[in-house]
Amino acid sequence: MNESRPLGDGERLDWLRLIRSENVGPITFRQLMTRFGSAHDALEALPDLARRGGSSIRIGVCPKSAAEKEMAALAKIGGRLIASDEPEYPQALAALADAPPLLSVVGHPHLLGKPMIAMVGARNGSANGIRFTETLARDLSEAGFVVASGLARGIDAAAHRGAIDGGTVAVMAGGIDIVYPTENQPLYREIAERGVLISELRLGVRPQARHFPNRNRIVSGLAVAVVVIEATLRSGSLITARLAGEQGRDVMAVPGNPLDPRARGANKLIREGAALIEGADDVLEALAGTGAGHPAAEPGPPPLTAGPAAQELDEEALSTAREEITALLGAASTPVDEILRRSGVPPAHVTMILLELELAGRLQRHPGGQVSLAFD
Repeated sequence: MNESRPLGDGERLDWLRLIRSENVGPITFRQLMTRFGSAHDALEALPDLARRGGSSIRIGVCPKSAAEKEMAALAKIGGRLIASDEPEYPQALAALADAPPLLSVVGHPHLLGKPMIAMVGARNGSANGIRFTETLARDLSEAGFVVASGLARGIDAAAHRGAIDGGTVAVMAGGIDIVYPTENQPLYREIAERGVLISELRLGVRPQARHFPNRNRIVSGLAVAVVVIEATLRSGSLITARLAGEQGRDVMAVPGNPLDPRARGANKLIREGAALIEGADDVLEALAGTGAGHPAAEPGPPPLTAGPAAQELDEEALSTAREEITALLGAASTPVDEILRRSGVPPAHVTMILLELELAGRLQRHPGGQVSLAFD
């Protein structure tokens, strides 16, 4: 297990400034920390990196005053920031390459250290689906699991209600202070008092379509398994199931009437190999059958605050490789491994060039370790 330690106040502020800076996402954050050894040094390097990546305008670095304001506002509502290197950060999530460097947390963060099951499903869940979800969540909670979901209407809300006595985690699609849908405000308040709310976004951010897949990766990343209950073939729940599979989590599904469109997604998952779930005993049996331990017990990447900065790279070699790497990129996403293979450029140089392009706003990252050029 990786060692972890609390961040100092100044260090936490630098982390927040870095992740809130323009064109810096979780993967870029990790690469910057690996390269420069600290958020403070990475912040100082951002303008030069973006310039080398081809940006003609100065990159927007988050001001210290803005980060201080965000931290103060979070504290005012009883929340705080937990960094991925700190003991209270959920270890299963920290093991992911795109783990949020910082989580805003309101409620009882000790719940994040317990084994979790994620439960997701249709926003327009049927009466039977809602009742089954509440029962399953309560039974899993009594078996020692914390239940994670996304605080959406329907199945998500039912999962939270069923598990509230034993512990539940609500992953917000927007800022941790923005309740969506608004009808879940009473449930939001109850989870804040008895469970835990988390978000990777700044306060005040209202959920948009692009936020939900990012939220879903956290829901699945927290858990040892994801249970899908009532989902159409084009639902976000199937995205969560796909992400769970990519993250090495178990995927489980509750079968339904084939005449109900809400059952087709779950039935499809079962045909593709997901464990069929009719109750909590089935979940426990499926987990025992795989022999998989809880992801929190598995080693993840090294702490971001550990070790010296990476060695200096050959600037002449970088300059020569930039044009070659850029030429291999296009509008279609390409695996980074393919770029490495075709270019023959050392991995450290490819990583740096892609990092420069991303900070310049010229590169987009996609799931599965793929990248593409960004076009306006």
